[in-house]
Amino acid sequence: MSGLTGTIDVIAFTGDASWGGYTMVSGRWIDRPGEAVFPTPFLAATGTRIGGTVTLNGLVEPVTVRIVGEVLDPRNDGMQVFTDAFTLTAAHPDPTETSHHIAVTSGADVTGYVDALNKDLAPLGTTARAGGLDAGGDMAVTLNALSVILTLMLVAVAALGVLSGVLLDTRERVRELGVHKALGMTPRQTIAMVITSVVVTGLVAGTLGVPLGVALHGWVIPAMGDSVGLRLPGSVIAAYHAAELLPLALGGLLIATLGSLLPAGWAARARTATALRTE
Repeated sequence: MSGLTGTIDVIAFTGDASWGGYTMVSGRWIDRPGEAVFPTPFLAATGTRIGGTVTLNGLVEPVTVRIVGEVLDPRNDGMQVFTDAFTLTAAHPDPTETSHHIAVTSGADVTGYVDALNKDLAPLGTTARAGGLDAGGDMAVTLNALSVILTLMLVAVAALGVLSGVLLDTRERVRELGVHKALGMTPRQTIAMVITSVVVTGLVAGTLGVPLGVALHGWVIPAMGDSVGLRLPGSVIAAYHAAELLPLALGGLLIATLGSLLPAGWAARARTATALRTE
C-alpha cells in the first residue's frame, strides 16, 4: 500500500467468517464484496477510519476497499486486511496459504471429528486442529496460570498483613483474655471473639476495594492496549458483572478471617494463669 513500508497480509474469505472468533472493536464485520475490516495499528498508521477507502497494490490490478470495521488482531503487527474473496477477483490473487474453518453442530464430538478428519488428510500432508481463532492454547493457559498465581500471592500477602495486626492486638489484650477465661470463656468463644474483631475491617476493605479495583482495571487495561497500539473492545474491559461483585466484596471478609485464624487459635490455647500473669 502506498505510504507504508513493507507488505500487508490480505486474508480473504469465501464464506461468512463472522462466527470465526474475530473480536470487533467498532463498526461491523464484512458482509459483501468491496468491504474490508482492519486492525487498529493499520488504521493508525494510515490515518484512515471507518467509512473511508483504502487502495491495495501489489497484485495484478489495484483493489479499492471500503473500511467497515475495526478488529482486534495483533498478528503481523496489525498490518492486515480482512475482506471477501470476491473483492480480489479482478486482481487475480495467488494465495500463498489456504485454510478451511469448519463449524461443528452443537453437541458434536469435536475430538472424534478431528481425529477422523486427520486420517483422511494424512495422505495430503496436512492436519486439522480443534479450536477457533481465539483458541490460542498455550498462551491463554500461560496467562491464566500467571493470573491465578498472582491472585494467590496477593491473597497471601493480605492475609499475612491481617495475621500480623491481629497477633499484635491479641498479645496486647492477653491479660484481658485471661480474665475472660477465668470467668468461664470457652476456647470456641475465644476464637469467635478474635475473629469477630476483624469482621468489620474485612467488610469495609472488601466494600471499598472492589469498586477501586474495577476502576483501576478500567484504567490499566486500556492503557496496556494503547502501549502496544491496540484499542480494546468493551467486552474485554467490562469483565465484571454485578452478580460477580458481591462475592468479590465478601473476599475481604474471607481474607480477614483466614488471617485471624492463627492468632485466634493461639489465644484459645493460652493458659488462664499464664495470661493473667502477663503484663
